[in-house]
Amino acid sequence: MAYKNLLLEIGTEEIPSRFLPEALSNIVRYAEEEMVAARIIHGRVAAYGTPRRIALVIRDVEEKQEDKVMTYKGPTWDSAFDANGNPTKAALGFAKSKGVGYENLVPKEVDGVRYAFAVVSEVGNPVRDLFPEILPAIIRKLVFPKNMYWVDSSIKFARPIRWIVALLDVEVVPFVYGDIESGRTTRGHRFMGARNLDIDDAAEFMERLYDNYVIVDQEKRRQKMISGITALEKEMGGKVELDPELVEENLYLVEYPVPFYGTFDKKYLEIPEEVLTTSMKKHQKYFPVRSESGKLMPCFVGVSNNRATNMGVVREGNERVLRARLEDAAFFWKEDLKKPLAARIDELKNILYQEKIGSLYDKVKATQKLAVNLCHVLGLSDIVKLVERAASLSKSDLLTNMVYEFPELQGVMGREYALRNGEPQRVALGIYEQYLPGFAGDKVPSDSVGAILGLAERGYIIVSCHKAGLQPTGSQDPYALRRAARCINEIIWGTELDVDMQDLFRKAGEVADVSSDILDQVWSFYEQRLHVQLKEKGFDHDIVSLAISV
Repeated sequence: MAYKNLLLEIGTEEIPSRFLPEALSNIVRYAEEEMVAARIIHGRVAAYGTPRRIALVIRDVEEKQEDKVMTYKGPTWDSAFDANGNPTKAALGFAKSKGVGYENLVPKEVDGVRYAFAVVSEVGNPVRDLFPEILPAIIRKLVFPKNMYWVDSSIKFARPIRWIVALLDVEVVPFVYGDIESGRTTRGHRFMGARNLDIDDAAEFMERLYDNYVIVDQEKRRQKMISGITALEKEMGGKVELDPELVEENLYLVEYPVPFYGTFDKKYLEIPEEVLTTSMKKHQKYFPVRSESGKLMPCFVGVSNNRATNMGVVREGNERVLRARLEDAAFFWKEDLKKPLAARIDELKNILYQEKIGSLYDKVKATQKLAVNLCHVLGLSDIVKLVERAASLSKSDLLTNMVYEFPELQGVMGREYALRNGEPQRVALGIYEQYLPGFAGDKVPSDSVGAILGLAERGYIIVSCHKAGLQPTGSQDPYALRRAARCINEIIWGTELDVDMQDLFRKAGEVADVSSDILDQVWSFYEQRLHVQLKEKGFDHDIVSLAISV
């Protein structure tokens, strides 16, 4: 008869939300590894997580390990038994070493020769005797991007462990981890649930916690959060922008999600909407709200971890915090507009890009030369002036207050400030699109100005970093050269620009004063990245190799 549930709950102080998805995936893998190694037959393994706990549930666990049968090869059969079938010293010694009688030895042929084999059976132990070692081993394997020590250097976790529940159906699995002794006592919601809560049976774990305002199952928690947000849409008269990453982050910030909405002054809508949405998403973890036409509304949705008696107080508090953020953004916007992007170009001389490569100003000028040359090579001389201007202004927004506060808005603010400075539309767009694609699967530049600027900058970065000895090594790629090569290919494929990459690297080599040996290294690096990318797209290895070699 099998046990229905094995439960391990690791109760902690609040774990950063970004740590939890990987931790849940890992604990399932570690549990399965330990169960296989211990020869324990079991059913489904599942992991659940909230900010204050990681729970592991293993269903249908057999009461005993599987018996283990081991076969050992001994001496040849002829040397183990004489002509009359009597055991020799070789047979007796071999049998004794394996803990069996000589009469249990069996003949088996290997490569045409008969050998004496000993078959040894090991009876499985009760699993209840094994879990006091297995469960601590699973906890010990969990490693996070950042770990804390709180007892001694041998005990570490994302945050200090405060309680451990370990149950095999109704029985406690006894062990000590650090200074915590396992038991059956968990804790409810920090504000709304019981301080201590005994779990009589592993099967009732989730229900007992739900009654104490903890939804342990993240998928059920997600459903409650989304349904609550959807219900608010009717009140606001808008559609909530459910960014998947923000949904995931909020999911692991709360144990019992209580969505609420708030508003802000319409005057802030005069600021570029990327500033508003970044303030909401990155700093406050709020969801923006849009009208049916897609315009940003002066509303936001947050997710509280506390069903307060008066949610109006919660709403007002969050509105006050966001108002301060938006007031700062409005100030930065107003101050930045006092100084045009063109007036900031010389200030780039004071910002070091890389010690062996030069300042950000040097990088801008090198990119500008390459971009102009690329225009002529591609027969796009009609946009040379636009590309030249976009290149000269391409990094000026890095010196603005807004980008200092919100680094992820580089390019976005360059576009917005350029438009307010009276720059041509395509110049402003090029300043933004130079960064595209920003991630795998992202869109490529829609206009040739941004595409050429992006190709020129990435080509120069790859060549100059190789000259400086900053090539990627193993998992280390501090200047993101692999990503630069990938983006170059995505831009070429997406825009269908007929770019000769050898020629681009050669021209970059002239600008950066690079030797032919370094250019050979650059080309070898680029070919490797191209090979990887084409294989990812499903092309056969041999076809890719042949195409690149032509």
